Amino acid sequence: MSGFWLSDEQQAIFDSVARVCADFDAEYWRRTDDTGEFPEAFVAAMAAGGWLGTAMPTELGGAGLGLTEAAIMMQAVAQSGAGFSGASALHLNIFGPMPIAKFGSEALKASAIPRLISGEDKICIGITEPDSGLDTTSLTTRAVRTDDGYVITGRKVWTTMAQRANKILIIARTTPKDQVRKATEGLSLFYTDFDRAKISATVIPKMGRKAVESNSVFIDALEVPAGDLIGEEGRGFYYLLEGLNPERVLFGAEAVGLGRAALAKAATYAKERIVFGRPIGQNQGVAHPLARSWAELEAANLMAFKAAALYDAGRDCGAEANAAKYLGGEAGFNACEAAVLAHGGMGYAKEYDVERYFREVMIARIAPISREMVLNYIAERVLGLPKSY
Repeated sequence: MSGFWLSDEQQAIFDSVARVCADFDAEYWRRTDDTGEFPEAFVAAMAAGGWLGTAMPTELGGAGLGLTEAAIMMQAVAQSGAGFSGASALHLNIFGPMPIAKFGSEALKASAIPRLISGEDKICIGITEPDSGLDTTSLTTRAVRTDDGYVITGRKVWTTMAQRANKILIIARTTPKDQVRKATEGLSLFYTDFDRAKISATVIPKMGRKAVESNSVFIDALEVPAGDLIGEEGRGFYYLLEGLNPERVLFGAEAVGLGRAALAKAATYAKERIVFGRPIGQNQGVAHPLARSWAELEAANLMAFKAAALYDAGRDCGAEANAAKYLGGEAGFNACEAAVLAHGGMGYAKEYDVERYFREVMIARIAPISREMVLNYIAERVLGLPKSY
């Protein structure tokens, strides 16, 4: 942001994305939520506009823009009413491939990035495991060196879009944890084919965002060519960090966008719904929660774009990125809850959409990192308090 507002160029990004999203109305997103049908037409429209390459380097076919512009784009998607169904259908393409673009070999970058930007290849990311959760250094998926490359065996959980992916970005341990100086060493990152003869994926039924599925993934002796290793063996954890702060910022911005969508629905309903001879929005019991939500959303938005600006300037943004995720998730949740309650009984009805928003906004409170771990980070890194875990 040029100050506390969007520049003309940035506003044009928001407006252009909003025009694409306008072709996919509330009924479209209700249908994907009901059926679990992936929003293929929506993703194709965004790919056709070049939006999947917003943050990718120009020499690889991307737009070469920053995290700020990516956050503007993703916020516009969520705010259109697409919510996290729409945002999550694109999310992995925005900063997910950044470790490849920054640390991959020239051959890997040239073969991978343009196909992801065009939508020709579909990616899933295998990081989280059932027994390690946020403790990535304790993952047990192994990659064993062979003459031709590696063989990966293990399991992942909450792997988004594994039913559709033909590629997987996966982290695995190449050196046992007891043989490295630091737990963050000995982990390697690979970008390789999603070989369904060696990988099985089972959908996890969940609370919301049915159209963009999450999976339990089992990998049994997946053969990976040496050229699919990203960067140096054993440095995978550090490569992953390149995408963690941007992901937190995007989640925060998306949650603000969804909160704004909910708030707009609630304000419209509160002006139109007449009870006891007056619009319910005339009652402070309805108006004040909505007004408070507006203030919270705008404050969270400022933190998200402060973090994005720091990242784009090459400055440390760990605290701000974590705070952006935390504040965006909380403000988005509060706004969606207030919207449901403002609708009264109709807030529980699917035709008014706010119940879907409410289910989807929970994602930003849980992922990609818990609220508690965000607060741990800030307590330790900003306030200098003793580490609690």
